[in-house]
Amino acid sequence: MKNKMNFQLQKKKQLSKKDKSSIGSWDFKIKSLCDKINKKKNYYTTSSCSGRVVLLKGGIEKTPDKFLFRTHDKISFKELEKTLENVGKEYKNLVEFQETSCILHVACAQLSDAFEIVGKAKLAGWKRSGVMSSGKRVMVELHSTESMSFPVMSNGKVLINDDFLKLVVKEANERLERCWEKVERLEGMV
Repeated sequence: MKNKMNFQLQKKKQLSKKDKSSIGSWDFKIKSLCDKINKKKNYYTTSSCSGRVVLLKGGIEKTPDKFLFRTHDKISFKELEKTLENVGKEYKNLVEFQETSCILHVACAQLSDAFEIVGKAKLAGWKRSGVMSSGKRVMVELHSTESMSFPVMSNGKVLINDDFLKLVVKEANERLERCWEKVERLEGMV
């Protein structure tokens, strides 16, 4: 009984916190799934992302100014081309392009709850999902597999030609769509 009360207190505290993400707001495409999970008595979310495209300062540890560009939406070739042009004027070091997959961290009341949601996530296509238990709480990381990352710019110059950049945009957009489909599938299962 004490653990259930403790879990509910942790949940209340977590869900009342101000958003500490570097964006400062919910990722709209995964918000409905998070809301549905947070309404369940045995779960609450601690962080989430529906997938995104970013340009990052290369070789720098995670800092608030690491992002040069970030979107949770599809991109166009022209948008990426213009963004790279602007970045190249301001930033002369290595720039990395990344398309990252959907990810969700969920606290669970019990280990059995963790295994249940991980099983549902895997059925929904979130293949890199598992239980991460800590001393304080049982956590799961639900993670999909769509991602790509590579250097795209150095010394203010784009390292790849337009044909390759167009292919990157097409592939990144297709991977984002697959992420969003998996978010919707999981929402239908929880």
